[in-house]
Amino acid sequence: MGAYKYIQENFEKGYKEKNELYRQKVIAWKKGNTIERAEHPTNLPRARTLGYKAKNGYVIVRVRMEKGMRKRQKPWGGRKPRHNYRFVQTQISHQAMAEQRGARVYKNLEVLNSYWVGEDGNYKFFEVIMVDPILVKDVAAIRSRGRAFRGLTSQMKKARGMRAYGSNMLRPDKKDPVRNNLGRRVTRQTRNNRDV
Repeated sequence: MGAYKYIQENFEKGYKEKNELYRQKVIAWKKGNTIERAEHPTNLPRARTLGYKAKNGYVIVRVRMEKGMRKRQKPWGGRKPRHNYRFVQTQISHQAMAEQRGARVYKNLEVLNSYWVGEDGNYKFFEVIMVDPILVKDVAAIRSRGRAFRGLTSQMKKARGMRAYGSNMLRPDKKDPVRNNLGRRVTRQTRNNRDV
């Protein structure tokens, strides 16, 4: 068993047991800024799996996200009974939103991938792997700009239902909730555009 496997098991054990080291990390992250640069990855095996290298041009950014749903926009006016709700479920995950927030702050860098590192009762913490496209030119994935906003990262592909392979991609299974919801949304959107 390699060293990375031991590191991964130790990381998972710390989260499951909520040991003192894990709690100290979460408290320090809560006291820090919402988006801040980390010196090194918290979960090194996961970062290496997603493309991180300890080379010049690779940056780790830690993002703090609030748990729960998001407040919806206020209605334009009038009595709208079906708009009588305060919160709305977003179509993308907290991790995908963390990638976009990191990309907005570090505009000269490109998002490669991201992973979960911890959470408590109020917040989730993600680490976003970002790459300088000028210094790192051997990664084909970062040649396109704005990957986090155009749905090209792994987490956004999952939100779009693009994780299927083969015939299931063209003819999705009826039991697959992501692909079915995506199809319904696209159909509803085209109908609305057609009516206008």
